[in-house]
This record gives sequence, C-alpha cells and structure tokens, in this order.
Amino acid sequence: MKVQRYKHDLDFSYTLGATLTYELIRCAPGSAQCVFLNSSTEKTGGIADLLASCEKYGIPVEQNDKAFHILSPKGNCFVIGMFRKDPAPIQAGSHIVLANPQDAGNLGTILRTAAGFGFHDIAIIRPAVDCYDPKVVRASMGAIFHVRVEAFDRIEDYLARFPENTRYAFMLNSSTPIRQVAKSEPFSLIFGNEATGLAEEYAHFCQSVVIPHSHDIDSLNLPIAASIAMFEFTADRWDGSAG
Repeated sequence: MKVQRYKHDLDFSYTLGATLTYELIRCAPGSAQCVFLNSSTEKTGGIADLLASCEKYGIPVEQNDKAFHILSPKGNCFVIGMFRKDPAPIQAGSHIVLANPQDAGNLGTILRTAAGFGFHDIAIIRPAVDCYDPKVVRASMGAIFHVRVEAFDRIEDYLARFPENTRYAFMLNSSTPIRQVAKSEPFSLIFGNEATGLAEEYAHFCQSVVIPHSHDIDSLNLPIAASIAMFEFTADRWDGSAG
C-alpha cells in the first residue's frame, strides 16, 4: 500500500497510534484501508486484539517501517491506520458551529467533547483547519468516527440549511450570562476563531451569550468555552451516570 504524507486533497487520512486505529476499526471498519505495523511492534495484548479485528473485517495488515518514517518520524508510534474519508452531511437537530477554527488540537478536542455530550453534528465555517488532518484525528482520540462534520463556505449557507435552529453566539461583549439564557431546541452553539472570536455581525442574527469569569483573564480558550457551553445546554440530561 502506497504511503504519502497527508495533504488536504487526498481522499484518505491516517490514525497515528494503536488506540486510534482500534477505534477506527471498531466504529468505521468499512472505511479502514490498511493497518501498518512497525517492525518493533509486539503482537501481544491490545495489538493482538487489533489484529484479530483486522482479520474479522478483512483489513490488510502490513509491516512497513517506511510508513512510520514518513508519517511519524519521532518514533513514538507503532501502529498506523489508513482510512478513506467518508464525509456525511450533518442532520437536523442541535449543532455545534465553529467559525474559522485554525488549530488542529483545539478542533480535535472539541470533537471529542461534542461526542461526549451527545452532539453528533458539527458545522465548520471556512476557512478552517482540515478535520481529517491526522493531528485533528489524534486530538479527537477517535471521536471523529462518532460524529458528522460538514464544512460550509459561509455562515449564511449553514443558516439557510437549518433555519429552524435557535442560534446562540458566544461573544465576550454579550450581556446575557449563559445560565440566564432561555434555551430552545433545536439549537446551534456558535463559536469563533481562537484569536478573534466572532464578528460583531453574529449578534444581528443570533442571541449573544457570555460565559462569566473573573477579570484575572481576558477570555477562556476555545475548547474550554465550548465544553462549558455544551454541558450547560445539556445539563438536564446528566444525573451523574453515563448517558
């Protein structure tokens, strides 16, 4: 199987690590194209279970040290999965909307948190980091295989598709604290770029919301703000047990 460094225009991507690769095979075996093993990979324990899953689903396994030199030159990865991108349009319901996210680690963390709080549809407004970048996949800890992510060229394109959603834009200059907001489903929780936040125009077609915090900081970082918002908007679903 030919291996090349990831680029946005490729129709496949990679899971770097045994845990991510196992999650790929568990959740999306039809997308898995190949699993690469390092020559020093011990085929015991969890690796043996992973190989058994590959055999079950007919996924090829190759020992290919070159793949690791290309994709993980630091030498701290011993299993790599190659998977076909299978993007699916987001469905009607409540969504997380990310306007121009640029950091792969932040996006992956948000995808993981979204899956944890029961949000399975995430809209991304371009320009933005590629959700299939292996760095995003790794930061999501495999959660990308539990959610649908769809990119839109403009926020107006998203709004036209889902006019029924109540829109909540998280903005620092809002006068409405999150716990005072009247929540109405289905809803869209909208967050801006890590550096600039949301443009003022979002307040014209959204209810602006702020997460109060002390004056010792100027703002919360994007994944933390998104996590707080997701919990607050789904708090009635959680009683201390897994949902």
